[in-house]
Amino acid sequence: MGASIANRLACAGFDVVLCDSDASAATAASHKINGVAGREATFALGTDITDEDQVSLLVRKTIEKFGKISVLINNAGILFPTEFDQISLDEWRAVVDVNLTGTFLCSRAVVPSMREHEFGRIVNMSSSAGRSVSTLGGAHYTAAKAGVLGLTRAMAKELAASGILVNSVCPGLIDTGMVRGTCDHARVTAYERSFPIQRLGRPDEVAAVVEFLCTDATYVTGAAIDVNGGDLMI
Repeated sequence: MGASIANRLACAGFDVVLCDSDASAATAASHKINGVAGREATFALGTDITDEDQVSLLVRKTIEKFGKISVLINNAGILFPTEFDQISLDEWRAVVDVNLTGTFLCSRAVVPSMREHEFGRIVNMSSSAGRSVSTLGGAHYTAAKAGVLGLTRAMAKELAASGILVNSVCPGLIDTGMVRGTCDHARVTAYERSFPIQRLGRPDEVAAVVEFLCTDATYVTGAAIDVNGGDLMI
C-alpha cells in the first residue's frame, strides 16, 4: 500500500520522501515511481520509524531538501497471527512500536514544520482491526490499530487550529504481500466470498482515499475512512 500511495501522490505532483527500514527496498521503489511519474518525484531514506533519532534525521533531511513538510502518511506496519496467550512481550512491543509508537514519533516530528507554514495533512493508516477485531493479526495488532484511531482523534482536535488536518484510513483485506504471506489461498477465497464486494481490495483503491484526504478534503479531520468492500459497516 505504501508504494501505491507514494506512486499516486508523485503522479499528482507531490515531491515524496520514501522511508523504509530496508533502505534498498525504499530505493528500488523510488526508482520505479520516478519512472512512472516521468520526473525525479521521490527520494529514499532508510529509516527505523521506532527510533526517535532516526525519525528526527528523516525530518531534518526532508526539510533541508524541500524546505517544509506538508503531508505525512504513517503507513508502516507489521502483523503477526500469534494467539493471545502465546504473544511474547518482545513481539507485543514490536507490533505496538511499529504500528502505534512510530505513528506518534513521525507525527510529532513533522508538526513544527506544519505549524510554521499553517498547513498540514497527516494520514494515519489504521485498519478494520482498529474498528473491530483483526481478521488475520493477533491481539497486539488489534490493540495497536485501535490506538491509532484514538491518537488520530486526539491529534485532530489539538492541531486543527494550526491548519493541520489529521485523519485515518481503515483498510480491510487488501491484496498485499503481508496478507498473502499470512493467509493461504483457500482462506483468502473464503473471505472474498463473504464480502459484499466479493474480492480483496487493491492497494491503488486505498491510495485514492489517501490522495483525497491530502488534497480535496478541506473540512474533514478526526475521521476514520473505511476501505473494506463492505466487510465492516458501522
